[in-house]
Parts: sequence; C-alpha cells; structure tokens
Amino acid sequence: MIPDDTGLLLRLQTEVLEAVACGEPLVAVADLLCRRAENLAPGIVCSILTVDSQGLLHPLAAPSLPLAYSSAIDGAATGSRAGSCGTAAFRNEPVIVTDISRNPLWDDYRALVEPLGLRACWSSPIRDRDGRVVATFAFYYRTRRGPNDMERRIVQTCLHVCAIAIDHEQVRQRNHRLAYFDTLTGLPNRGHFNDMLGRSIAMDEPFGLLLADIDHLKLINDTLGHVFGDMLICTVAERIADCHPSLTACRLGGDEFAVLVADCHDDIALHDAATRMIAAIRGLIQVGDQTIDPHITIGGALFGPDGTDGASLSQNADFALYHAKETRRGGYVRFVPGLRTTMLERANMVRAVDQAMTEGRMLAHYQPIVRLDTAEIVGLEALARMRMPDGRIAAAGEFHAAMADPRIAWQLTGQMLTQIASDIRHWLDLGIVFQHVGVNVTTGDFQRGDLETRIVETFERAGVPLEHIVLEVNESVYMGGNDQMVPRAVSALRQRGLLVALDDFGTGFASLTHLLSFPVDIIKIDRSFVSRLGSDGASDVVVGSIIDIARKLDMKLVAEGIETPEQARILAELGCTMGQGYLYARPGSVEDTTRLLGLFAQKRDADADERRTA
Repeated sequence: MIPDDTGLLLRLQTEVLEAVACGEPLVAVADLLCRRAENLAPGIVCSILTVDSQGLLHPLAAPSLPLAYSSAIDGAATGSRAGSCGTAAFRNEPVIVTDISRNPLWDDYRALVEPLGLRACWSSPIRDRDGRVVATFAFYYRTRRGPNDMERRIVQTCLHVCAIAIDHEQVRQRNHRLAYFDTLTGLPNRGHFNDMLGRSIAMDEPFGLLLADIDHLKLINDTLGHVFGDMLICTVAERIADCHPSLTACRLGGDEFAVLVADCHDDIALHDAATRMIAAIRGLIQVGDQTIDPHITIGGALFGPDGTDGASLSQNADFALYHAKETRRGGYVRFVPGLRTTMLERANMVRAVDQAMTEGRMLAHYQPIVRLDTAEIVGLEALARMRMPDGRIAAAGEFHAAMADPRIAWQLTGQMLTQIASDIRHWLDLGIVFQHVGVNVTTGDFQRGDLETRIVETFERAGVPLEHIVLEVNESVYMGGNDQMVPRAVSALRQRGLLVALDDFGTGFASLTHLLSFPVDIIKIDRSFVSRLGSDGASDVVVGSIIDIARKLDMKLVAEGIETPEQARILAELGCTMGQGYLYARPGSVEDTTRLLGLFAQKRDADADERRTA
C-alpha cells in the first residue's frame, strides 16, 4: 500500500461520519460508504445488508449491483449455507468464498450472481454495541480470489464506520419511537396523534374523530392489579388497531384512545365506525384464572360540521365522550351543539361544588321518614345541600350536574358520611329513638371500589353501629351498568349489616322482575307515582301492585313525595306503612331535625317489629 492509503482511509472515515453527524438517512450513508470503498479498491463490488430480529436479510446499499439482484435476496434467511453474507451473519464471523462456482455455501444463490460475472465474495458481520449481528459488509470479486492487505484495511475501516452509522440510526429510531409511540401498546401516542390530526386537517378531506375510554379500568387496577389493567389496555388497543383499515388508533394515555376515521363524510359513516369498534372490543380476556369483560364508551365528532381545527374538533369529541359515559356507558354518542353548553355549565358547577367542599359549605340536611298511621319519625334520609356564598341554601337539584364527575361525587360522599356519622352519634347520645338514616351514593362512589371500606371506617370512628344505616341506591346507578360491580358491592355491605333501599323505583331501568335477583331490602316508590294517586287510576293500580309484590317478597316500602292527606290515606289503604314528603316535613338542618326528633320520634315502648322501616 502506498503511504497515501492511510490518508485516503482517514478521508473516507471522516466523510462518512460527517454525513452521519449531519443527519443523513442511513441508506444514503451506506450508499456513500460503498461508493467510496469501491473507489479505493477498483474492480470490487460493495454490498451492505441489514439483519432483522428474525434473522432475515434486507439490502441497504449496493450501488454497483442490479436492483433485480437486491430484490431477489430481500427477506432471505441467514443460515449455515446462505451464501457469504447469510452465513457470515449466522456464524457471526467473516466468510471468504474464493470460488462461488464450487462452494456449497452458494448452492441456492449461484444462479443469481454468476450471470453478473461475480466469482468470489468476502462478507463480514457488523455488530452493535451488544455484540448482536445487525448487518453484513461484503466485497464481490470478478475473479476467483480472496482479499489483499489493502482490501482488508478498507473493510476494517468500513466495518467501524458502518457500525457507528447503524448504531446512530438505532438510537434515532428509539428516540423517535419514544417520542411518537406509546411504550405499552405500540400505538401512536398523543404527540403523534396531534401531528396526524394536523395533517388530516391540512389535507381538507372528510374524516371523523372518535374518542374512546375503557370502562372501569381503575376498578380493575384496584381489585385485580395493574398487570391485569395493562393487559386490558393492550388487548383493547390491539382490537381497535385491527378493527378496520380506515381506522387509525392512537393511545392518548391512561384509558383513553383516539381514532381517526378516514373518508368519513357523514354521521352514518361515523356511527358505523364506532359500532365496528364496540363490536371488535367484545370477547372475554383470560389472564390466568381471572376473566375480564372489556367494554368501551365512545364520543365522536366530524371534521367540518363539528370543528374545523384540531382544538375544537378534539374538545367537541371529548364533550360527546363525557356525555356518553353519563347516559350511554358502553355505547356511542355523536357531538351536537347543545353538549358544549351543557358541559361548560357542568364544568362551572363542578368548580362551584369543589370550592364549597374546600370551604366547608356542603351540608347534610335530613328529611323525616314517618309512619303513615301515627306520623312518628322512624327514620331519616340524608340529603346534600350547598350553602351559597350569600348564605342561601341550594338544594341538590341546583348542583346535581356536578355529581356526574366521579371525583366530585366521591369527595362529597366522603364529607357527607363524616357529617352523618357525627349527627347520628349526637342523636344516640341524646337517647333519641330512630331506626335508620338513608345515605345516597352515586356511580362515582362504586367506581373507586372502596365504598365498603369508607363506610365501615367512618361509622366505626364515630362509634355508630352500621344497623342504623340504609344505603340508598338510585335505579340508574344500580341497574344501568353492564357488569356486576354495583350488585357485588351492595351485597358486601348488606353482609356488614346495612340495609339497602332501591331509590326512585319505577323511573329508571328496574322492573319488578329485577327485584328477584338484586339484593334490596327497601323499595322507595317514586314521587311521580305518588303525585297521581287519587286522580289517575293507573297509578293506583301500579302502586298497589308494587306494594303487594314487595310485601310477598318480604321487602319494605317507603313512599316518596307525599304532599297531601289524600295521598297518605290512599297509600295506607293500599298497605304502605312508611312515607316521606312535604306533608310531614321538608329537609332541614341538623338543628331543626334534632328538634323534630325530640317531638315526633318513636316512643320507647313501641312494638319494635311494628315500628321498623325494614
């Protein structure tokens, strides 16, 4: 080798590394390396193949080989008789074949290279920093021979710089994947979604946006563990991704997914895509001896009618999703303009209730439950009230919308439980006789999975026996879900000694047949039936039937919303013994309730069996 060869190799190395440092694509760097190596060794043909994780070969650069040859070996497997390159990768060592026509390593590939006038091949493995073979670097010769000293030096330099270039590309790909793809599911992440959403909007072609939440993921994490929760997330992600070619799924984080629906022109197409997703999610997930039944809730918006920029489109799809979770869990809701106003009002109410809880302005008021024959107070229903900044007391209807927020509902229940426990302890210390206090709970309380623990610990701290508590569960909470979460939690609390009342019976999802399978001790007949008693014969028949069936099932009854003596009389004649309503008392503060109990509570010598509400 002439003295200038060292300088030439240094120049090759510098030029290639500068291309790497400047961010040139790996294929361009590899092509440059091959061309410079061929210039230094006239007559040779240079080739670089990559080796994937399955041990398959893929052409990276071969500027002097026909494209047909590179295409023919793309995807070829490494092995003990896989030409020079495939064998070098398999053995993890250089392989020199000085006569392709006779060497058995080339039996399967000889017909590809001999027409090109290639007679010998020397291939060397390129390893990453962990020692894994990631590529091969080969010199082909037009004569039957092996490498000379100069070519060995060229290859040594090329192997070094090529390893650096491939390592740099691997780091770039890892960083890109971390930046644009979710590590758990492999789906595009929020940043990638924002880019795709922006490109879709810039193209100004019709598309739809679906936002989906996994139902009850937190409950699964809390009860079964995060391993099961992660399995649920991955399975849902896989099923959405494989749902249809027109759907591009992204994971935004937690239990939330975004799906771009291509070529989506109208509400029908968006609805079809959502329906397809919901159907694709179905199917039990078996993890060990545990079975998970996956469900998702979806909100959707159309580009154009529901938003012409990323912010408005995403926000409106989000409004639809929240509305779906409240009204159609496990289903789909399309955005409509009225949802924006409703959700903004709800957000304002959530902030108002949150602030009231922080400032101690959420109060427990109580409405008496009385015996219809004696008007004695035998129990109470606790109701949340909010003292406004101006001192006015707001009824629950004014801030009911905030209870759709699971966090607010959970926190308010906690404050109410503490107040109720303290008030009951006070009445017991005064020697006041009463049976139970009804405590209302919401879907948000059950979603946390800790309702039993909260109730037991709160009343134990106050020294209040659980037999004084009635858990009042609204029909929509009790029977509106698509799983057994609420019934299971209710059954566990009944075993603790609490009684359970099905509130507002007749207005939601329940039917008389449900009473055979759901754990209920008390039925509270909704005020809508009571208000029509005496003026609507159908209401008299329905209420009478409810009373008769409940009595035969050994369930007790409380009629809600009694406002007139006539309603009380009809209820008593039909066989209902307990009721509450404005005829007897409006909900009042603990001080007012204490005075009422002092005047109208049960007499101590009353027959306990006759005076129990349950």
